[in-house]
Amino acid sequence: MSRPFIFPNLAQLAANMSGRRMTAVSYLVVAAGLVALVILTVDPAYEAGVEAALWACLAFFAFEWLARLVHAIRAQRGLAYALSGGGLVDALAAIAVPIAIVCGADNRSAWLLGVFWLLKLVPGVPGLRRLRRVLVLEAGSLSSVLVLFLMVLLFASVAVHVLERSVQPAVFGSLPSTLWWAVVTLTTVGYGDVVPVTPLGRIVAAMVMISGLGVFGLWTGILATGFATETRRDNFLKTWNSVSKVPFFASLGPAAIADVTHMLRTMDLPPRTMIVRKGAPGDCMYFIASGEVEVDLPGKKVRLGEGDFFGEMALLGNRQRSANIMTTELSRLLVLDLVDFHVLMARHPDLAQTIDAEAQRRVQENK
Repeated sequence: MSRPFIFPNLAQLAANMSGRRMTAVSYLVVAAGLVALVILTVDPAYEAGVEAALWACLAFFAFEWLARLVHAIRAQRGLAYALSGGGLVDALAAIAVPIAIVCGADNRSAWLLGVFWLLKLVPGVPGLRRLRRVLVLEAGSLSSVLVLFLMVLLFASVAVHVLERSVQPAVFGSLPSTLWWAVVTLTTVGYGDVVPVTPLGRIVAAMVMISGLGVFGLWTGILATGFATETRRDNFLKTWNSVSKVPFFASLGPAAIADVTHMLRTMDLPPRTMIVRKGAPGDCMYFIASGEVEVDLPGKKVRLGEGDFFGEMALLGNRQRSANIMTTELSRLLVLDLVDFHVLMARHPDLAQTIDAEAQRRVQENK
């Protein structure tokens, strides 16, 4: 039998804290710790109180790390957690400052290592994981541009060194010195502390500036395109997951679901949100992937749940909405616009028949 925790609720607390998603408390502690760190470097008058706040933040991170480590050990994956990126970040946040103090660093310098607490925000930012995937997928293209950057950098350094070394030996007398000029020029920073004075040197400088714009434009384009592609991919997967859960589309094959997924857009709405207003022009219909909506009909209110759809009446005949509809709980809706509605009905006549039959049934019910 495994040994019980010393504190009665520590096992459950460790399980809750073992997830990589940051909680609101964790975000608050990181923010408080970083604010205290800034204050410590600005006004020594508050050093005692600020250090107390920093020790409290450190204690929280240490407990969080130990709780996750204990939970991982109990799940027989302690080593995997300890060597994972998240485990190393948790350990660094908990022990970096104490190790610095033990090694003889003064407190004000040791607390600067609290900047590593920022790394704990990484798991809570989905865009960073997406960016990491883009960097992996586009590594070849990015490396090619890096090689181009280095080639331009070295060619420009050698050319300007040859052209300017006799005129400005203190500045361009060696390749390392010229490399500094080439870096700031190629990155379009242009500090102005080192500039060529010969006509040929200035021509080379102009070409380097233009090359810098092109190189960084390539990098930006590759990352922007890759990030946009990954965003579309994630949105497609989320929409696919929602579409596959709607019983209305259950009879469709994978190819048809993919077709529908490209047409639909998702909409997440909180409770008591008005979706459709009576008398407003209708230009789309809705499928309920999750949640519930309330239809305010004359003399009665009807509730529609997961798998139902509404708004098709305005697309089949009269373009005006016939009722007010709002959410009763947190809901995810799939929206099909008018143009895509006609395309979908043309491609899938069986869906058109189902929607038309449901519309006729609702007309009879509402009479």
